[in-house]
Amino acid sequence: MTTVDLTSHYGMPDSVKVEGRGAVRIITLNRPETYNSVIEEMHHGLMLLWKRIADDPEARAVVITGAGKAFSSGGDFSMFEKILDKPDVVRSEVNDGRTLVLEILDFPLPLVAAVNGAAVGLGCALAGLSDLVVMSEKAYLRDPHVAVGLVAADGGSLAWPYMMSMLKAKEHILFGTKIQAAEALELGLANRVVAPDELMPTALDLAERLAALPPQAVRVTKQVMNLHLKSVTDPVLDQAIEGEIASFATPEFRAIVDSFNTKA
Repeated sequence: MTTVDLTSHYGMPDSVKVEGRGAVRIITLNRPETYNSVIEEMHHGLMLLWKRIADDPEARAVVITGAGKAFSSGGDFSMFEKILDKPDVVRSEVNDGRTLVLEILDFPLPLVAAVNGAAVGLGCALAGLSDLVVMSEKAYLRDPHVAVGLVAADGGSLAWPYMMSMLKAKEHILFGTKIQAAEALELGLANRVVAPDELMPTALDLAERLAALPPQAVRVTKQVMNLHLKSVTDPVLDQAIEGEIASFATPEFRAIVDSFNTKA
């Protein structure tokens, strides 16, 4: 099947590549040289993309993956350094994260995450908010927010307590531990774990099967099921976002950013 580049059609930056493969849209986080770390333009593009795909009458299902070796390594620390002393920018960026979470939860088309490598921070959140998750056997999930001095506002703290035991969720979020693919499958954070060369074929097969189902039935059923997630995220999201904004001003986070960028 022919794949068509739709990045400019959807008004996306180069860091968020979008392709069309029949009724399936393939989103690729596209900064492989930085393990797809998230900068302002990527964050903003992802925030806007979901409504644009939803408005595409030819789109029926979506696959999201990462270019190169990683799914996404999370927020780019060089970006954090630039905004530390700009509280209005910090508030805007963190609030964009809130918007992104809500946009994905409200996105009507089925979303399949093809986790090809490390899915850290926002990458971990994108996988957790997807409808189906396929992981390479070499991939892992990690939410390091707390470990680097930030409140885990838009990461695993939203969905993980609903997908695994609260005790396990607290352990993985508070310590920022890596969840290898096999454990993610066992915990209910993944639907399939496959060899690396089987990842995209498996994800595309699932997306194409979803795209072939009656669209109204898929959309409304997904909406109904996501109401469960929204019922648990809505009461906590605002408090979590305010907590993360406050984290940017703490000496612990500043020290970690300084240390990271000095090493870089």
